[in-house]
Amino acid sequence: MLHFEDLTPGRRFHTASHTLTLAEIRDFAGSFDPQFFHLDEVAAEDSVFNGLAASGWHVASLTMRLVVASELSQVAGGLVGMKVDNMRWPRPTRAGDTLQTEIEVLAQRASAKQPQFGIVTLQWTTRNQHEEIAVQLETAIWVQRRDS
Repeated sequence: MLHFEDLTPGRRFHTASHTLTLAEIRDFAGSFDPQFFHLDEVAAEDSVFNGLAASGWHVASLTMRLVVASELSQVAGGLVGMKVDNMRWPRPTRAGDTLQTEIEVLAQRASAKQPQFGIVTLQWTTRNQHEEIAVQLETAIWVQRRDS
């Protein structure tokens, strides 16, 4: 198990990878972001993306799945998110892109109100097979202290 004390600034974790398929892109978009540039390859050619692109929310959700399956999933009490900041999608993600996430611990602080817990700030960076950033965000998680 990982506790607050284990998540020191500078520590990094890496996830497995996942190759996104056209079917996954269309399935997610059809349910949660049904815009033409996520669903229709022909119409998407004339979009800002110059072709069919995965929803940013799909890429963010896939990132969460990768993180949950990583070593970071061993955090005592689970990955309890408190907030997300500075989320950005600098480029489109396409069918066939293979994504992998790096998680870096940016900061940690003990909770003033509940000393058995701490708050850890992480940066998640998901890159494609060309090392280009697909999505990046900062998140704060609630983590049990070892002494609790």
